[in-house]
Amino acid sequence: MLENNCLLSEEEVRLREEAKDFVASIDPELIRKMDRNEVDYPFEFVRAAADKNLLGLRFSKDYGGRNLTWTAESVVLEEIGTLGMGLGCAYSMVSIVGEALNRFGNEWQKEEFLKPIIKGKKISAEGLTEPRGGSDFFGTTTKAEKKGNVWVLNGQKRFIAGGKVADFYLIYARTDPNAPNHKALTAFIVERDMGVEIEELYNLMGFRGMGTARIVFKNVEVPKEYVLGQLNNAREIFNRMMIPERLTSAAGAVGLARAALEVAIKYSEKRKAFGLKIRDFQGVNFMVAESITKLDAARALVYNAAKAADLHDAGKFGDPRRLVSEAKYFATDVGWDVVNKAMQILGGIGYTQVYPVERMLRDMRLAPIWTGSNEIMKVLIQHETYKLMGSEVRERDYEKDAMDWYKEWEKVYE
Repeated sequence: MLENNCLLSEEEVRLREEAKDFVASIDPELIRKMDRNEVDYPFEFVRAAADKNLLGLRFSKDYGGRNLTWTAESVVLEEIGTLGMGLGCAYSMVSIVGEALNRFGNEWQKEEFLKPIIKGKKISAEGLTEPRGGSDFFGTTTKAEKKGNVWVLNGQKRFIAGGKVADFYLIYARTDPNAPNHKALTAFIVERDMGVEIEELYNLMGFRGMGTARIVFKNVEVPKEYVLGQLNNAREIFNRMMIPERLTSAAGAVGLARAALEVAIKYSEKRKAFGLKIRDFQGVNFMVAESITKLDAARALVYNAAKAADLHDAGKFGDPRRLVSEAKYFATDVGWDVVNKAMQILGGIGYTQVYPVERMLRDMRLAPIWTGSNEIMKVLIQHETYKLMGSEVRERDYEKDAMDWYKEWEKVYE
């Protein structure tokens, strides 16, 4: 209801309607079961999305995708996001792990792993975070040692969505103990039946029913054919994967917040106080105005970042990571604010399980934390901004617009 199509092509608008039809077909009981921790993973949801050819939209038709764009994927992610963070993540994982396989994998790896996840026949998971830290990715302590034709992995990863059930994991491990951190890591495809142990299942505030686990590698032998990309060059894979990681987080947050706001608006049209519908009170309708404005702004930023990624892939734009980081930071902050406002509009009943807003709030609290905390996003944004200011530009010297611009003796910096 509150989506905005003015920045989309006709094809993307049609794709949104296709995604809406799919979302409408999802049984609400699945969402309730997930929130009650009665399922390990939404397998039927993934299979249903695959049956509708909605998974891996950006990838080649040769592997089951549709050859679509980052923008198209963001449109669908907003709709999937209305179902909650868990289902949004299950949907996004195909894009995230798939990006690494598609961009850096060889033909055997694409046939063995990319094609099955797009078709919903295998579940993938990604191992980034370790108990020692999350944002400090290049400080990874999981190690892999070469012994003959295999790599022996030792270490652990935690907060792994799908960790309990995944058929395979994308794992980063230290393969050169003497190199600087950013030149010491390699990416591996690790199948669960190679000996991956599940040592902890997390009781989470939200984002339930996703089999989120701590996984452990104790002398797990991984054949050399399972190395993804070049040895000691996982930095390139990680940096590339941050595009789908953060764009999917941003688009999903817009969808979830939009759903919460729609619930609140409908409620405000029915609920009465002091003889009036509460939508007639400025304290309520101003919250609606602020929320929809922020959502429209967040969505526009997501589309802008997605289009930048599309242009980058076509060789027509530079590194899109500043815009992607902006989209993730802004959209997830906005999402958190909007869901809180939705609960405020509902009042006490919003704090119960009569309406879904309390679950949405618990889900949304994760958004500013995962796929790189918003504080890390700000570090990246400022870094890229200062780097741009240091490059050659053709813009006018704005300082000369001051009346006393020439008084260099007054411009003291130390």
